[in-house]
Amino acid sequence: MAIFVPKEIFLTKGLGRHKEKLASFEEALRDAQIAQFNLVHVSSIFPPHCKVIARSKGVSRLKCGQILHCVMSRNTVNENHRLIASSVGLAIPKDRSQYGYISEHHSFGETDEQSGDYAEDLAALMLSTIQGIEFGSETTWDQKAEIWKLSGKIVKTTDITQSAIGISGLWTTVVSAAVFAS
Repeated sequence: MAIFVPKEIFLTKGLGRHKEKLASFEEALRDAQIAQFNLVHVSSIFPPHCKVIARSKGVSRLKCGQILHCVMSRNTVNENHRLIASSVGLAIPKDRSQYGYISEHHSFGETDEQSGDYAEDLAALMLSTIQGIEFGSETTWDQKAEIWKLSGKIVKTTDITQSAIGISGLWTTVVSAAVFAS
């Protein structure tokens, strides 16, 4: 039995609008440049020794119809002026032989920055729980970020976020994804 552990990952996002809900999702996948693949949703582990690559590099290596594993966040609305967002956060440990975490977050009424920060913090929080970094229940997000930095155990956090405002008469869909490219 072959064991598949991805060696590369890329982050992507997209926005779609259409009068049909499913077509709106398809448009968002096209905007994210991943519509031509068979997407399999997986949980939140960033594999050891995995490398983050540019979307253009990742997509260029793939074939139409290929099965791709991804962590995806998706949100849809058909309400006029309703703000939606989808975010994927990533936390990579300093020791690259260890695994990291990928989080998904989707929300209403949050800006790109708010949604992205939350997803990034969530991934870092999940990673901190296996790194032995402890917090009190009253610790604020800013205090946690400072503790993560001081611990030296989390080397990088990032996110990718897509937000949009709904338009009357159309479905609006946003997607964000971490796609395993190899």
